[in-house]
Amino acid sequence: MSWSHATFLVAVLLSLSLSQEVDNAAVPDDKGTTKATDPRGPLREIFIPEADAANFFRRRSRRAAKSQDEIDAEQRQVLAADKRKRENHEEQRNEFENYAEEEHDEQDERTRESTEQWREFHYDGLHPPQEYNRQST
Repeated sequence: MSWSHATFLVAVLLSLSLSQEVDNAAVPDDKGTTKATDPRGPLREIFIPEADAANFFRRRSRRAAKSQDEIDAEQRQVLAADKRKRENHEEQRNEFENYAEEEHDEQDERTRESTEQWREFHYDGLHPPQEYNRQST
């Protein structure tokens, strides 16, 4: 395929895509006739009617007081978020407490074992085994 054929093909595809009479290159469906009669085409699906748009902004301005339902809904959301946060912190605290307790128990066990080994090594067999073989005077 030469470069002239490729250029021609690109030009045809570009002109078809920019054409306003062709919506798509596929086989037209039943709705194609209704879209052709509506001058706005796909914009009709995006925008809402003017009356609804005016009412949308007229419902409540930025400085207007909120209704009690809005206040209650926001309060419920805040309380639910606080509850989730509290439960998460409680769970993390419990996990850390369990971890710290296990570490403390392991350290106590290691200390006890090393103390026993020290006493066995330093016991001379003459005196009753006391802590550090201390003699009371």
